[in-house]
Amino acid sequence: MAAGKGLRAGQPLPKQFALWRGKPVLRHSVEALSAAGVTPIIVVIPEGAGAIAAEALAGIADVACVTGGITRQDSVRCGLEALAAANPALVLIHDAARPILPLAVIDRLCVALADHPGAIPVLPVVDSLCHAEADGQMGPPARREDLRRVQTPQAFRYAAILAAHRDWQGETNAGDDAQVAQAAGLSVALVDGDDALHKLTYSSDFGASAPAIRTGSGFDVHRLEDGEELWLCGVKIDHHQGLAGHSDADVAIHALVDALLGAVGAGDIGQHFPPSDAQWRGASSDRFLAHAVGLVGAAGYAVGNVDVTIICEAPKIGPHREAMRAALARIMSVPVEAVSVKATTTEKLGFAGRGEGIAAQAVATVVRV
Repeated sequence: MAAGKGLRAGQPLPKQFALWRGKPVLRHSVEALSAAGVTPIIVVIPEGAGAIAAEALAGIADVACVTGGITRQDSVRCGLEALAAANPALVLIHDAARPILPLAVIDRLCVALADHPGAIPVLPVVDSLCHAEADGQMGPPARREDLRRVQTPQAFRYAAILAAHRDWQGETNAGDDAQVAQAAGLSVALVDGDDALHKLTYSSDFGASAPAIRTGSGFDVHRLEDGEELWLCGVKIDHHQGLAGHSDADVAIHALVDALLGAVGAGDIGQHFPPSDAQWRGASSDRFLAHAVGLVGAAGYAVGNVDVTIICEAPKIGPHREAMRAALARIMSVPVEAVSVKATTTEKLGFAGRGEGIAAQAVATVVRV
């Protein structure tokens, strides 16, 4: 079922065709049904949505689209009628807005149809419930033990549910197909649903579709020169040379900034703090790192952990490692346990081995909040 307007989701097109985790919402459940061996698959779509539906479903075998009706019941009936030539024994009716469809739920529904003409997946109600009075006040409590949350797909013997929809005389739009079946005198079994069958309804559901964990990497190099201060990971180190650059040239923080920006797809340090901009001349790199952490937060993530490797022959990093970890943790407002600082040499090879400069690489992991 993909014939709704999907307006509450706040997407630029009906939510069933909007991207979610890299694919159109509709495609997720159709792929799951196809992988489960369900065939044929009828997708009921809004009028005029043929082209966008075809694009969303490209490459999936045994899928056909039909135009829905004015109400959900009209649209379901259109889909059921489209199956008449195939005349299947069983049919699943699923909402496209529930993109994650576990195979185990399909199995439980099909097993239940051996003894009942209909079966639906349900979940227990975990919150306390009450009736709402007309004046907005709390009414009598409702027994949550007697209630269940209903999901889809809903499974039926095909001939029985087709007849029920053809005979539907309800004055209002039924909430789901189980109500249509029940009105026709069909028994409907309850099977265990799955929390993964969450229905995408609001714009926040699409924000939450971003991956739970994302990772970025960064790399930077600066020259060592006489007369410069040496800053690494926000710590000033006594050394006979320092790093040259437009800012304080903290090569380790610069690599870490790029890693954080990369994790949330926010470009690189040069885009946010261009060397051509005079305001960043001599600037402390902790400002860059704090800005990157802010962009991570704005994207709906928090810093999980970071790992920085400094590549140089000198100075020795070991004596300063804990101070560096503490400085980075302070700037990013994370526990010091979330910060790793390591060092290595190039065995005297290359510019770092010759003492001409210092390189740093960093990996950052961010987690959705």
